[in-house]
Amino acid sequence: MASGRNIRFYYDLISQPCRALYIFLEQNKIPHQKCPIALRKWEHSAPEYMQNVNRFGKVPAIVTENNFKLAESIAILRYLTREFAVPDHWYPRDSRRRARVDEYLEWQHSNTRLHCASYVRYVWRGPLRGEVVEPKVAKRLQAEMIGCLDFIESNVLQRDMRFIAGDDITIADLVAACEIEQPKLTGYDARVDRPKLTAWIQRVKEYTQPDYNEAHKILHKFAPVAA
Repeated sequence: MASGRNIRFYYDLISQPCRALYIFLEQNKIPHQKCPIALRKWEHSAPEYMQNVNRFGKVPAIVTENNFKLAESIAILRYLTREFAVPDHWYPRDSRRRARVDEYLEWQHSNTRLHCASYVRYVWRGPLRGEVVEPKVAKRLQAEMIGCLDFIESNVLQRDMRFIAGDDITIADLVAACEIEQPKLTGYDARVDRPKLTAWIQRVKEYTQPDYNEAHKILHKFAPVAA
């Protein structure tokens, strides 16, 4: 185990994957140094950052004391569950339980992550960069996002399970909840008319407080939707 190591954590809390990793680090009291990166200032694209931290030019990223550099939030979360003494429920050792967590984590890349992020990037971030929003494109992207959220409500969240992969919270729940919060920036609240999703996200919040609220402070500062 690497429980004695301190790591440098590079992040911007406007980023969904950064928030998931922030919550996980805080919940598990993993020693780390916070290294904020301002996406709005393109600090993630600076040559020094790309050379010394993350060659992909993204956040989040970590660098360990022995200069092991790792990017991509899912890879980082899995690494931390192996290297630190965290409770088993986050990423179960049991093969079938872990497979359920991995099932969502692999699915979300081209579903929850793709559709929520694409809509927010186009409708909210685009105008901040002076880009024009085409109503037809915005409507299509929103429809794709809604279809994905409806599928989560009707199929991913099972009535007999408290969380995505069972009765215990896992890293899949952190990844999903932080992604589903993101459309609030556009004024869209994924909880409306989705009672299972609403109850589930409330359970995630309650389990991970106060870190959940802390991670979402910046989002709620800009979002016209209530927490």
